[in-house]
Amino acid sequence: MNNTLITILGFSIIFIMTTLGSSLVFFFKKDISQSINSMLLGLAGGIMVAASIWSLIIPSIDMSEATFGKFAWFPAATSIIIGGLLLALLDKIVPHMHNGTHQEEGPRSHFSKSMKLFFAVTLHNIPEGLAVGFAFGAAAVTGDTAAYISALGLAIGIGIQNFPEGAAVSLPMKQVTGSSKKAFLFGMGSGVVEPLSAIVGFFLASHLIMLQPWLLAFSAGAMLFVVAEDLIPDANLSENPHTGTWGFMIGFIIMMILDVALG
Repeated sequence: MNNTLITILGFSIIFIMTTLGSSLVFFFKKDISQSINSMLLGLAGGIMVAASIWSLIIPSIDMSEATFGKFAWFPAATSIIIGGLLLALLDKIVPHMHNGTHQEEGPRSHFSKSMKLFFAVTLHNIPEGLAVGFAFGAAAVTGDTAAYISALGLAIGIGIQNFPEGAAVSLPMKQVTGSSKKAFLFGMGSGVVEPLSAIVGFFLASHLIMLQPWLLAFSAGAMLFVVAEDLIPDANLSENPHTGTWGFMIGFIIMMILDVALG
């Protein structure tokens, strides 16, 4: 498989997995149990943290060594904070609702709770798409097939955690809309921003080569913010909080294995 096909596959996986997760609405009459939801949220959180470390932050530091020497950590540390600040800003200006606590954030609006849930997941999908795009953009600069395979590993990991995210949108939507088809389209629609963001990230990373370390760590910071702000708190809402904890550890291990095996 040539590098172009690997890139197309990577961009497709992150959308396809969201779509597959959304399709669960056709198989479940009711929402999934809190225990299963906690496990899936923990799994997603673990994957995102591991992906941030191995696929984004460590490569960012490695890229910075030639320019910054012993201060190679500086671009990564700065960009992680910037990524978190951007997500915090978006939390303030985009009306949305947390799935687990049903806590609403952002300015007051006339949007329904279902739309606010849709906005929340869609908003958090943007840094995931950017991360995949940045990884493939960096691979395009080197032209190294191994770098493309490593980026594909990141896309697979993000895709795995997109599965429960798709279900997190479509299943509650079914109860609101009364239609499995409409709920499925909402879930699938929440994932459309990922390949679009990946395309943007690809062109930024492949054309602004000097910014690659900053871009990689930026997307890591945005994803870490999502994990700390939403996924971990929501994963511990069940009667048995260890369910979410074990999900987190399993997700972390899955992404770690993917990165080592494909990186």
